[in-house]
Amino acid sequence: MAEQLCLDSTAAVLASVGQALGPTEWITVTQERINTFADATGDHQWIHVDPERARAGPFGACVAHGYLTLSLANLFLPQLVRYERLKMGVNYGCDKVRFPAPVKVGARIRGRGEVVAAEPVKGDGVQITVRISVEIEGTDKPGCVVDTISRLYFD
Repeated sequence: MAEQLCLDSTAAVLASVGQALGPTEWITVTQERINTFADATGDHQWIHVDPERARAGPFGACVAHGYLTLSLANLFLPQLVRYERLKMGVNYGCDKVRFPAPVKVGARIRGRGEVVAAEPVKGDGVQITVRISVEIEGTDKPGCVVDTISRLYFD
């Protein structure tokens, strides 16, 4: 795993634009994780939760929900960048979410990132946009690419 980026001030965040992040360690997407997400969201579509039917479907196996793959950006983000001297940080939202490739059950995925933007915001804060790509081992296309937006306020 690459070294985690550590930012401790508004100035450090502003200077980090263009910084590559990661990759994180690999994790395996299990059927249990997919089923738990299906239970949490009520999305029990067969391509996610019915291994027999999915085997004969378009992907040849069950696949993770796109929103499950997106939610794992939240797992990877703190592994890619950490903030010190932070008074408060909030998830402000996401831009440009895409799902270029399906994530099949049993796939190993990891996060890789880049700081794509940073700008001061009202109240002595800073807004940072980190693009996270959820890479799938052995494939060229990522399972998800998302621009995450956070607002940070340092001591």
